[in-house]
Amino acid sequence: MKSRKFGPASAALTVGLAMAFAWSGPAQAGKADDTLNWSTNREIAVVDPYYNNTRELVIMGHMGWDGLVYRDQDTGEYKPLLATSWEWAGDTALEFELRDDVKFHDGSAFDADDVVYTFNHVSNKDNGVLTFRNVSWIKNAEKLGPHKVRVNLHKPFPPALAYLANAAFILPSGHYDNAPAKADGNPDFAAVEPMGTGPYKVADVKAGEFVLMEKNEDYFANSPKGTPQIGTMRFRTITERNTQIAELMTGALDWIWDVPKEQAERMAAAPNVTVENAKTFRVSYMAFDVDGDSGTDVFTKKKVRQAFAHAINRESIAKNLVGPASEVIHSACHPDQFGCTQDVTKYEYDPAKAKALLAEAGYPDGFEFDIYAYREREFTEAVIGDLAKIGVKAKLNFMQYRALRDIVRKGETPINHMTWGSYSIPDVSAIVSNFFTHGPDDPAKDDKTKELVEVGDNSVEPETRKLYYKQAFERIAEEAYWLPMFTYAKYYAFSKDLDFTATSDEIPRFYTSKWN
Repeated sequence: MKSRKFGPASAALTVGLAMAFAWSGPAQAGKADDTLNWSTNREIAVVDPYYNNTRELVIMGHMGWDGLVYRDQDTGEYKPLLATSWEWAGDTALEFELRDDVKFHDGSAFDADDVVYTFNHVSNKDNGVLTFRNVSWIKNAEKLGPHKVRVNLHKPFPPALAYLANAAFILPSGHYDNAPAKADGNPDFAAVEPMGTGPYKVADVKAGEFVLMEKNEDYFANSPKGTPQIGTMRFRTITERNTQIAELMTGALDWIWDVPKEQAERMAAAPNVTVENAKTFRVSYMAFDVDGDSGTDVFTKKKVRQAFAHAINRESIAKNLVGPASEVIHSACHPDQFGCTQDVTKYEYDPAKAKALLAEAGYPDGFEFDIYAYREREFTEAVIGDLAKIGVKAKLNFMQYRALRDIVRKGETPINHMTWGSYSIPDVSAIVSNFFTHGPDDPAKDDKTKELVEVGDNSVEPETRKLYYKQAFERIAEEAYWLPMFTYAKYYAFSKDLDFTATSDEIPRFYTSKWN
């Protein structure tokens, strides 16, 4: 694969100068060479949907790979993708008939062997899939015919189709068999060359800089994803927000997101840019070191955790910093997910009550502590400002996501302000089951919560699921193991030349985009 040169950089321009330049006349965008240039601040070293769990790889995963089923964003209906039909065989097995007209990007034909290989590899915990929770419900897969498979489950798992649509992409049989060895002698599955059946194929990668994807000219007909229209997709890592904005305004980029509210509102006046605020499945939360593993024991005290919940003005952050599509949440779930309820113990903004709780906990004069975060620094700084008003002083440790995730899982953070997008799966099992069933992200390791969540996860009756999830959410809220903050609403900014539609699941579907 050959590297391609980028268009002119604009890092030296100030945002104000860039805007003035862009507004003075039409910009030259990616339409000229049929290349959609998009950017975030993440450095991408691994292009594999199972061995990189950043949002960027979720997006690329849907571009470069296909699953068995597809979820229609408008209706919520599950439609055939690589499968042509399916049916439940009891409570613990799904049987799929498969398409016979699909090819991988290398020209090899897709069949049952690929599905069986993929699911048996990713469901084996020893193979180290990063977000194993997304596939751990799969026991194994077996071939029933050249284009028919059975997927066996460990136990009933009602949201199986949601996970198959959003987080279970199919790879060619034998894909990881020749993975190179890492220094420890184990196979480096993440180093295998990307290969899928999707509407775009990976053409070039330079770790930490760019990922180039090209239109799959042989993409199969009648896919619910449609026929890809734009020839090339170029993702670029640009760590500075102002540089992203400057490059969009001057035409070197066609699409960015996570634009701060104030800047987005200014950019909306530009004639060459479209600005849109859209809801997502992502939530903001604060997790406390309930067990004191970090060496700081203040958050082992329930009243301290409750004091923080009353001290933070979540409504103000959502309204003034996030955007109009954001809303405050009280449960450890997204309101649009099946099984989510906001009918739990609530902590309204009340600094006086927060101070009283701190005093009752033995901290009338407050205390100092470290807080950790990785995105939208201004959101965490607003939290720190609110906490200062009740006498607690936070030192901000702002890190890259993967580095922070690792130390969170080691129990080294007294409190962390993070986000979770649920892989855009519209079921609460994609969030509460990750954080409260004694996994590496569980801040509480509470047996009762785990028991309630697991009943909800494995019940086939929808009303039973809702009942047990509600009990789990109430326990989490009453004990203040987590402080749910607000739903994310992203500001998208993109070229007027680009026909792009934002969806509520935080997965930009660039394969549906075209040039105006």
